Amino acid sequence: MPDYTPHQKGIIKRYYENRDTLALQKLGETVSNLYLETNARKIERAWKSIRTQLAAAGVPEKVVAEVCDDQDLGAVARLIAEQS
Repeated sequence: MPDYTPHQKGIIKRYYENRDTLALQKLGETVSNLYLETNARKIERAWKSIRTQLAAAGVPEKVVAEVCDDQDLGAVARLIAEQS
C-alpha cells in the first residue's frame, strides 16, 4: 500500500465518513434520470445501479431486494427521504 500524505489521508478519511451521504445523493440523481428514461437497456442498468447504491447507503438487503424487484420508484424515493 502506498504511503499517503497527511492531506491525502484526510481526503480519504472524509470520503469514507460521508460515503452513505454520497450514495444517497447519487441515488437521488439516478431516480430522477430513471423517471425520464425510455430506453429499456438504460432502465435495466439504472435499477442495477439503484440496488448497489441502496446497499451502499445502508438499507437492509431484504428491503433493497423488495424495492428493486418491484421496480417501485416511489418506494425508492421514500427510502431516500427516510435515510436522509
